[in-house]
Amino acid sequence: MTETVKIISPIDGSVYAERPYVGYAEIEAAVARAKIARKAWGEVTVRERAKFLTHFVDTLVARNDELVVELAWQMGRPIRFGGEKRGVEERARHMIAIAEAALAPSDRPEKQGFVRRIVREPLGTVLVIAPWNYPYLTAINSIVPALMAGNAVLLKHAPQTLLVGERIAEAMHATGMPAGLFQNLVMTHEDTDKLIASGALDHISFTGSVRGGREVEHAAAGTFASLALELGGKDAAYVRADANLSNAAENLVDGAFFNSGQSCCGVERIYVHRSVYDPFVKQFIEAARGWTLGDPLDPGTIVGPMAHARFAETVRAHRDEALRKGATAHLNWNAVRDKPGSPYIAPEVLTGVNHQMAVMREETFGPIVGIMPVADDDEAVTLMNDSPYGLTASIWTADLDAAGKLGARVEAGTIFANRCDYLDPDLVWTGVKDSGRGGALSEIGYQNLTQPKSYHFKIV
Repeated sequence: MTETVKIISPIDGSVYAERPYVGYAEIEAAVARAKIARKAWGEVTVRERAKFLTHFVDTLVARNDELVVELAWQMGRPIRFGGEKRGVEERARHMIAIAEAALAPSDRPEKQGFVRRIVREPLGTVLVIAPWNYPYLTAINSIVPALMAGNAVLLKHAPQTLLVGERIAEAMHATGMPAGLFQNLVMTHEDTDKLIASGALDHISFTGSVRGGREVEHAAAGTFASLALELGGKDAAYVRADANLSNAAENLVDGAFFNSGQSCCGVERIYVHRSVYDPFVKQFIEAARGWTLGDPLDPGTIVGPMAHARFAETVRAHRDEALRKGATAHLNWNAVRDKPGSPYIAPEVLTGVNHQMAVMREETFGPIVGIMPVADDDEAVTLMNDSPYGLTASIWTADLDAAGKLGARVEAGTIFANRCDYLDPDLVWTGVKDSGRGGALSEIGYQNLTQPKSYHFKIV
């Protein structure tokens, strides 16, 4: 009997879709097709590749209305937010637009009697392992620049959102690009590890948990394939005494609770200068009350279920531990749908928290946030850095010079001031510590998907 994978919808626990896993012989055949296709793709100019990839983006976003509903069934995001169309377009079109300049040869300064140049060549075959929480955006971050750079791409999408891989493949195939250049493979974890360890890949881009990243790194050991690892975070915010409190509260509520908190760069802990702590907490709680839990297919719902009940149980465990240790909960988390064993869990705000609680140090990845007072900038930085993660951090202040100085001390790949939870495709997306290695987007994303090659010619 062929082994299959099922999408269990968080909406009602039903089987939304079921697909067979491919056998390893088919995976090897896909690798062989990719190798042939990338040779043909190497003959296509960057400008011509841009036409193919623009067609892909146009085709994908044209289906957005149906994709929004599919996403709700697969991972619970409310339909009112319109899916990921805006981010997909922004990131993909930006990376397409900068490709020619980012990949252009670099002629070295003139040296009499010599011609010297550095070019960037594709790595070869790229495996993209994409997660379920932002299933289109995280995949696009790697797929579009990898193809623009001249690579072939194999996609393994998360089982929870396996239909996303199919939709991306359908849009790719509509472009008429070489057969085998992009392939979506429904693979088991065991076969994925086997593929990574085979030495047939030149680059692996993985977005997921720290444990998953370690498994990828272990499987790739000795193959010399390059790795890009984006492994989540415990992102912190610091509200200084001079911050615009209403702006900070409104935006940090969004940063904490959007997508049911299932964002690697979502805000999970907030530190507030003691002089403005009480008014900030009051405004934050008032803003958070509007983030109510409900059916994601209802256009009025702001917070839907988490993608799986086990994820909600982690949130409940962190919340309950904090309450046992003296924290105070401020929202109505005993909502009708919010029951043990259910993926439905309402947002929560905790005060009276400290770094002896998991909710302030371990990745919760759900709709809950702890808020702590701090005496000054130094205490804020110390606490912000007291985490194994370092993806993003945000500083809320009227003094951007101070934000810059504080940002230099904070261990994170992106430092925001007066905003949070956003990827600007013109800036590299990267992390430090357990948040990962490598970088996506911007021209640096192209550098990580290509191999430099030098030409050193002597004129005789």
